[in-house]
Amino acid sequence: MEIHIRKSDLVSETSDVLVLSVYQEKQTFASSAAVEKLDARLGGLLTQIAKEESFVGKANQTMWARIPDQLASKRILLVGLGKKEECDLETIRLAAATVLNSMKQTTTQSVSCLLFGETSEVRERAHAMIEGVRLADYGFGRYKKQKKMHLKSFDLLLEDGRDLVAAKKGVEQAEQFAKGTLFVRDLVNTPGLHMAPQHLVDEANNIAKNNKQIKIKVYNEEKLAKMGAGGILGVSQGSDHPSFLVHMTYTPVTKSKKRIALVGKGVTFDSGGLSLKPSAYMATMKCDMAGAADVLGVFSVLSAIAPKVEVHGIFAAVENMPSGKAMRPGDIIEFMNKKTAEVLDTDAEGRLILADALVYATRQKPDAIIDLATLTGACVVALGEEITGVMSNTPALSNALLSAAASAGEKMWELPLEKNYRKQISGDFSDLKNIGPRYGGALTAGLFLEEFVDKTPWAHLDIAGPAFAERDYNAYEKKGATGHGVRTLLKYLLSF
Repeated sequence: MEIHIRKSDLVSETSDVLVLSVYQEKQTFASSAAVEKLDARLGGLLTQIAKEESFVGKANQTMWARIPDQLASKRILLVGLGKKEECDLETIRLAAATVLNSMKQTTTQSVSCLLFGETSEVRERAHAMIEGVRLADYGFGRYKKQKKMHLKSFDLLLEDGRDLVAAKKGVEQAEQFAKGTLFVRDLVNTPGLHMAPQHLVDEANNIAKNNKQIKIKVYNEEKLAKMGAGGILGVSQGSDHPSFLVHMTYTPVTKSKKRIALVGKGVTFDSGGLSLKPSAYMATMKCDMAGAADVLGVFSVLSAIAPKVEVHGIFAAVENMPSGKAMRPGDIIEFMNKKTAEVLDTDAEGRLILADALVYATRQKPDAIIDLATLTGACVVALGEEITGVMSNTPALSNALLSAAASAGEKMWELPLEKNYRKQISGDFSDLKNIGPRYGGALTAGLFLEEFVDKTPWAHLDIAGPAFAERDYNAYEKKGATGHGVRTLLKYLLSF
């Protein structure tokens, strides 16, 4: 599907469908000047049809209208934006996704859509609309033949030609944000049979190939042993697939004064190890590498969006399997920083590989570290399936991430690193133990990770809920991998 931006008057549009947006209050047309002018030219026909169809402009409400001989376009689709004071970028993103989903039910080949909303900048609104369209258009077709979409062109219309430059910049950026997100969806939706640790390494190498701004280092098990990476090696020892630590570095064209490290959990399949998961909980554990996939998704578009900061992408890639070689409950492992942990539950493995990855990240002397991990079911219990838990040792960092997430439309909520809970993960025979008591499991996991960042500003994003949707979340996040986190990170990196 091709996307174009242009100035146009609505009457002369010759597309199959002309899309207009409407606010809820008093059925005020969202793009009032252009749409009210069109409605007046039609003798109030749009207003009349809306009343007859009980269309009031509620968020994501749609209404089809056919107006023969009076417009060049074959049909009109009205989409609601809800109350004007509540209309934000996520409202616009969801409305655009709703439009795309409506087109899937038709044989429409061309759509002309007037830019939605009025309450934010043209560039931001264009960005949100194209993100919604691209993300809603996604389908994972590697193993199942996808129904072909008839839509060939989506034209974003502007009533003022002076807005073309800003809108174009928004669309170009949105295309990259969507590309990085869809890259992650493809990785996470791929089952463990075809997504072993080596595959993640291959994806990293492909991103760095022929890209002068991205360099890569890959540490195999022999190197990891010399580095003392007992967490990574301990988790992977039950698998037939070798483990890796990957370090990618993006260098901006202009010299940067900031260095940001992104760290991802890359468990390509999590059986739970000898602390075996029930089969019902194991079925979606191909998603346990979503944190590492997010790092790769960001790096897949970094050169195109060109942030002005140096970015380090670090992830540990392992498979957690039961076997005669597997780590046993009660084993004690030593990490890169010489701290030790008693492994009471081999299904709490993500924090073990992240511990080594975080130590490695601190040695790059970054100004901030952000890790992403499908870490705890406890976070899903606390916040539900659609919200990421954020924990940080630096309020300014967590605030910046929460602001970026709000702009990106990715739901995040800050959780405390309660210092009084730290004693719950103190080990009896080691420095630490890898699980605490039942209650507050997301928080004790965060406190465990904090042990490996020294005093570096750090934020932990527990994406266990939103990384993989076991039901449709909204108009552009359907069942399966969502790519949650990529757009927030890109917004954050572009804020410098």
